[in-house]
Amino acid sequence: MSEIPWMSALELTAAYGKGELSPLEVIRELQDRIDRINPRLNAFVTLLPEAAEEAAKKAEEAYRQGKARPLEGVPVAIKDNIHSAGVRTTYGSRLYEDFIPEEDAVLLERLKDAGAVILGKTNMPEFGVIGITENPLFGRTANPWDTGRHCGGSSGGSAVAVAAGFCPVAMGNDAEAPFASPRRCAGSSGSSPI
Repeated sequence: MSEIPWMSALELTAAYGKGELSPLEVIRELQDRIDRINPRLNAFVTLLPEAAEEAAKKAEEAYRQGKARPLEGVPVAIKDNIHSAGVRTTYGSRLYEDFIPEEDAVLLERLKDAGAVILGKTNMPEFGVIGITENPLFGRTANPWDTGRHCGGSSGGSAVAVAAGFCPVAMGNDAEAPFASPRRCAGSSGSSPI
């Protein structure tokens, strides 16, 4: 059994730097794992396989040129209330089922600038207001250790993505984060279209 799903971000970047692993190899293995297991867990609600492979190829080139950034090639999942340019951001609500932000949240910009590979968006309760990850748009996210149980919330999809070995890093936030200030509503981390 491969160790890749259980490697930390630090272990991955060290292996990339030594040429022991390639970002593309890692992304492909994790995407295969997600394809096999996510249907039972429902951690990811939107996947970005083509964009992730393209980012992994750029990461490989950065390592070859000795220009790797701090998170170069590290697979990351993003909660579905963090704005992502050109990728739907639903807040787990049918009200925003087709909402596609025009720009990335500041958090996402910074992750990409650091070289992170974004795998997709993770499930959450509608607007993040309850402590279990279930919503009318995507349904329930299961606990990976006991799929008959809930995983908790509001960043349950992100937690399950890490616990299930889909990625070493996933972004979550507090239920109040999207509504905390006008600056956040203008497009920073956890920003809201409301």
